[in-house]
Amino acid sequence: MDCAERQRAIAGGFQKCRNAFTALGDETRQLILLVLLESDLSGVRVGEIAQKIHLTRPSVSHHLQILKGAGIVSMRREGTKNYYYLSADQTRWRDLATLVELIYESVRHISTQPHTSSRGGEV
Repeated sequence: MDCAERQRAIAGGFQKCRNAFTALGDETRQLILLVLLESDLSGVRVGEIAQKIHLTRPSVSHHLQILKGAGIVSMRREGTKNYYYLSADQTRWRDLATLVELIYESVRHISTQPHTSSRGGEV
């Protein structure tokens, strides 16, 4: 991938992942993700998350809706119960990883190039 293609891919990735980055920036939502990462893949109910991070159920529900809307967590319903979980296939995690990898490749590419001053000489 050449530099211009990589730049377009990065710009598109930022646009695609904007809501996910915003959602991930909140410390409470980070705590919720840690709880989900510690759980098995069958999912965790709001009450259990609230108990582990010492927040109210409405507060946890609010943050889970933001994470779900941003494509960070998935939810499955069993009767009247909702279970929240992380899924590699049903969320933005792959998009986030691809974007970070593209940025990393760009930084590595820039780091290997000789540095030049604004007048065209090497620094």
